[in-house]
Amino acid sequence: MNRRRFSAWAAMAMAAAPLHGAAQDVTAADAKAARTLIEAQLAAFAADDASRAFSYAAPAIQTMFGTPERFLSMVRDSYPVVYRPASVSFLQPEWVGGKLVQRVQMVDAAGAPWMVVYELERQNDRSWRISACVAGRAQGRST
Repeated sequence: MNRRRFSAWAAMAMAAAPLHGAAQDVTAADAKAARTLIEAQLAAFAADDASRAFSYAAPAIQTMFGTPERFLSMVRDSYPVVYRPASVSFLQPEWVGGKLVQRVQMVDAAGAPWMVVYELERQNDRSWRISACVAGRAQGRST
């Protein structure tokens, strides 16, 4: 999967998410796992720990970027709000098209609000990994 396709999918997921009526609720355990995973990756970014941040990415994302350093560089350059958010607020996760989607409101260093949408993929060992992420600038300014 190339980066353009990755971004296109994520943009569609972000647009569709508010319109989707979940057929089933996300369990408390899955909601906690999603939040814990995303928080761990954000902590790895804050520590510039490329290997740890990369370890939370799904296998397809790891294959796409090849090395932890290239992955961290892409996040730093293309997703600065994810790389260094000033604040983070998790919304209720939901199932969208059979995928676990976690929306997170973030504020960047300049005070601008963002909506960041993560797609999570369950692995064979039952753990979760991040399979997609898109950040879109929200209207207004955070105070």
